[in-house]
Amino acid sequence: MESGYVTTPFGRRPMSLGMLASQQLAETIEPGMKRSKWKLFRAICEARPALGVTDRALTVLDALLTFYPDDEISEEKGLIVFPSNAQLSLRARGMTPATLRRHLAVLVEAGLILRKDSPNGKRYARRDRAGTVGEAFGFSVAPLLARAVEIENLAAQAVADRELLRAVRERLTICRRDISKLIATAFEEEVSGDWEGISVMFRTLLARIPRVATTEQLTPLLDEMGLLRAEIVNLLEKQINTQKIDANESQIEHHKQSSNPNSSHELEPSFETKQGETAVADLEPNAGPPDEQRLKQPKLSGNRAGGAADPGAGHNLKSFPLGLVLQACPGILDYGPGGTIGNWRDLMSAAVVVRSMLGVSPSAYEEACSGMGPENAATVIACILERGGHINSPGGYLRDLTRRTERGEFAIGPMLMALVRANAPTARRAS
Repeated sequence: MESGYVTTPFGRRPMSLGMLASQQLAETIEPGMKRSKWKLFRAICEARPALGVTDRALTVLDALLTFYPDDEISEEKGLIVFPSNAQLSLRARGMTPATLRRHLAVLVEAGLILRKDSPNGKRYARRDRAGTVGEAFGFSVAPLLARAVEIENLAAQAVADRELLRAVRERLTICRRDISKLIATAFEEEVSGDWEGISVMFRTLLARIPRVATTEQLTPLLDEMGLLRAEIVNLLEKQINTQKIDANESQIEHHKQSSNPNSSHELEPSFETKQGETAVADLEPNAGPPDEQRLKQPKLSGNRAGGAADPGAGHNLKSFPLGLVLQACPGILDYGPGGTIGNWRDLMSAAVVVRSMLGVSPSAYEEACSGMGPENAATVIACILERGGHINSPGGYLRDLTRRTERGEFAIGPMLMALVRANAPTARRAS
């Protein structure tokens, strides 16, 4: 551009200080500077949020650049493109004239292009007898060349920020998975400690994760979850050390007893049998001997093992659409594989983790699977998690719902719809 030259818009379009600043910036192009127009365009796409342009405006800029004659933008080749509205609309994927004007104005406001309007507002170029363009009226891409270094730096920063956010998200996902499974292990192994309180702390942290989060929002949450995970690992390691000490003492005592040559009894086999009976009794407190207990354990297929289907049994209930379940119970999503739930298998896997975390015994959950069906049992667990603050004994509550289902006195639908209404403002989209 000529030094000190100012161009004003044609017609009713007003002039602004921003336009004047863009024109002054366009005059600062360093001599001999050139850039590949498509590499520069990709950098603009990367830096789009920082530049304040929309994706539709970038479609128009893409179309404008196709009218620039060379692959490299430079002052030597000229900086004005002058397509007609009809041709520009065609190359902008058939964009209507009104929409085209609106997005051209966005590009001008963002300081990416300049208008150089002719006296009558038309876009054209005057050529000499040799066909060389003398003066052209249309859109100047001079700001792109003047701001090339700035745009490239913004693009590099945007890429770095995106990679940092991805890394933080990955670390947060792994930390969430670790905490969830370690808590489940603590409940399964009956490790001493305030695991209910730890579970509440974990759920509170999960509730603070925004749906669309930035690195600044996730970093402090990751730090807090890292501390919680370290505390859980410390408690579990103490349990392991205690078990090792107990095992060593047991081996020493057994060695002392076995060293008696007059002893006619092998104590270890009877100890193993006793332990086996205790483990089975823990699964079903009112059960009989171990062999009988194994026959009575319910299967996940629907009917109870060894018996005909009960005509009034709840496992004949139909399951609700998975999308509705996840809309009603978005909290269960955090416990699915990879933090998502895409099918019923994922939901049932998440329910097993949540069941352990809530302190629901395996026998109570197996009875629910037998009485309601695996899908409905997983749905009820998701509902209990969603209403966790209002239920004192999740295991007792689940057993009660199972009995009521088998008597035909309980339906899942009203519970789901109540939760859908409760979560309506913040419901998460199902995977």
